[in-house]
Amino acid sequence: MERWTLTMIRYRWAVVAAWVVVFLVSGVAASGLSKLLTNRFSIPGSDTAKAEKILHDHFGQRSDGSFQLVYQANPGNTAAEALPALERVGKRVADEIPTGRFVSARAVSVRTATATVTSALEPADAKNYTDRVRAAAGEIPNGKLYVTGAAAITKDTDDVFARDAKVGELYTAIPIALAILIFVFGTFAFILPMLFAAAAIPATLAIIWILAHFMELSTYLQNMVALIGLGIAIDYSLLVVYRYREERAKGGTKEEAIARTMGTAGRAVVFSGTAVAIGLALMLAMPLPFMRGFGLGGLVIPMVSIVCALTLLPVLLYLCADGLDRVRVVPKAIARRRADEENNMWARLARAIMRRPLPFALGTTALLLAAAIPVFALQVGPGSNKGIPQDLPSVQGLNVLANSVGDGAVAPTEIAIDTGRAGDVRDPEVRAAVGRLVRGIEGDPETTGVAGVDLEPPFVDSSGRYIHLQVVGRHEYGSPEAMDFARRLRSEIVPAARFPGGVQVYAGGGPPSSVDVIETAYGAFPWLVAAVLVLTYFLLLRAFRSLLLPLKAIILNLLAIGAAYGLLVAVFKYGGGEALGIQSFDQIEFWIPIFLFAMLFGLSMDYEVFLVSRMREEWDRTHDNEHAVALGLAKTGRIVTAAGLIMFAAFMGFVVGSILGLQQFGFGLAAAILIDVTVIRALLVPSAMKLFGRWNWWLPPSVARLARVKSSPLDPRPAASPSGR
Repeated sequence: MERWTLTMIRYRWAVVAAWVVVFLVSGVAASGLSKLLTNRFSIPGSDTAKAEKILHDHFGQRSDGSFQLVYQANPGNTAAEALPALERVGKRVADEIPTGRFVSARAVSVRTATATVTSALEPADAKNYTDRVRAAAGEIPNGKLYVTGAAAITKDTDDVFARDAKVGELYTAIPIALAILIFVFGTFAFILPMLFAAAAIPATLAIIWILAHFMELSTYLQNMVALIGLGIAIDYSLLVVYRYREERAKGGTKEEAIARTMGTAGRAVVFSGTAVAIGLALMLAMPLPFMRGFGLGGLVIPMVSIVCALTLLPVLLYLCADGLDRVRVVPKAIARRRADEENNMWARLARAIMRRPLPFALGTTALLLAAAIPVFALQVGPGSNKGIPQDLPSVQGLNVLANSVGDGAVAPTEIAIDTGRAGDVRDPEVRAAVGRLVRGIEGDPETTGVAGVDLEPPFVDSSGRYIHLQVVGRHEYGSPEAMDFARRLRSEIVPAARFPGGVQVYAGGGPPSSVDVIETAYGAFPWLVAAVLVLTYFLLLRAFRSLLLPLKAIILNLLAIGAAYGLLVAVFKYGGGEALGIQSFDQIEFWIPIFLFAMLFGLSMDYEVFLVSRMREEWDRTHDNEHAVALGLAKTGRIVTAAGLIMFAAFMGFVVGSILGLQQFGFGLAAAILIDVTVIRALLVPSAMKLFGRWNWWLPPSVARLARVKSSPLDPRPAASPSGR
């Protein structure tokens, strides 16, 4: 590490030039990222995917690449009067879309009519035609015309994401981060972490832009990279810059101080960044492209930050740090008092914990378990149209349709029947089975959930092999009632229709896709948890050179994550956040608990590595456990807390937005980080390590050889320590 650092300093101007080029190129690339992203949940290999393929290949349509025209007649007029005009508009709109096809126009109530225009476009492509579709649609007399559908909603929410990113990042996260950095550094050195973030975030977005050309990536990803990238970049640079100050105060040349800094704090950054990357990269193994996209983004964010920390940050320290440190913004007396490691607040807290470790350990554990209790009421769902701003034009049209027919009209169940051979739709047995299927759906014991079965042409493809039925529900696609219907449809109603041998019936569309995406995700989740725990344990074993400390870190992280899940339920399901303007909703979006686990496990390891690495240094020097734990907390407590508060501010940037899913995601992350840097790192970690004593640092020689690190005997020869032990 030190040799690498000195090489970066030697070629510092080349490093600066390279990062300037990266910044400029990244800015251009990242500006086109939003056009490549989608909020589609594809589920390879599922019944939903098979139904979608049949609809795409043989009926020329994709539910997520279609537009829906919704006409609402004025009072005194009827929708039927406008059908000829609506049909003309539908055909005109279809001409504006590559592969566009007008399907039908019909009245769904006295004052409401709809027209559907399908296409074979991918969602990320279809949404880019929304403005052209609206221009072509124009207006219809005696009523109001709305353009909605999956593509239009995606386009409108893209604009919301961009606005929320500006509010969350520019108006919330960055000002709070700046205030914390100014307070912590007390000098103009706070500029260094911001320069680091300004280099790392655009580079990350540019890599995501490249990858978005080859795989399906979520619309949420851009906001996630910006805000999480800000937090991680500032965290890493904060730790390194603060350690450089300590090393500079010890004397020696500037190069030597930077080399020593990177050999200690820089090494901790590499381990902590790798821990974050491991947790998120394992999501690449999830069987859902949507989740793999999150894993990819989560892998790129810390990896770019590590590269930036190993290349640009030493150069910035060499060129700027000393000069910036001379310009003070916090009075010197306050800075001197905070720097007193024997008497500052963290030193006093450490001594209090060392005197009474058991009450601190038991009290904090009980608090975390109490916060986790609501997790037993956790209910996941695929999301809701109620979770996006209701004033968007596409959502207004969607609500008009839902109020006329039912919430299920927005994303109906699509049934695709493959009879096996061309022309077999005329087989009497097949026709009889289709009749039984329709009657079974309409006579479902829970029939309040079904509004009707749509048999309007074209419900048979041109070859006569495939049949398409559409079931409109009264409940929204992600509601428990709609998903229960989808399960009954597959397990009871379709078998009861008694289709002839060789006929395959696939249920896709809204409710079935909700069932498939949740069952697929949570079928793989236990394996993700196991892999994260195992890999993290071995990474921390090498970082801490201990058998016990990695296990302790994993257990405490699980406590923090459980508490975060519990608070998420309390705030969103039970309405605990309504006083703060946070809307309540019964379900947590299905991807959030999974991503929270992966993300929080990595981020929590950040602070564990920062804190325990410093304790390890003191233990290696003194072999005095109490002194090592107390001094490690006194030296790093302020930095870990400041880093956590900056990350908390970054995640609260999601909460101030207007998308329910991102509010849930941001709150879960923010709550967990706040718990982690206050209850876990400041209280529970030092109290537990005091109770464990010398066992903290035990690593048998046989395990040390496997990990390729120096062993730590249980009873090393005591060395002199500042505490006199």
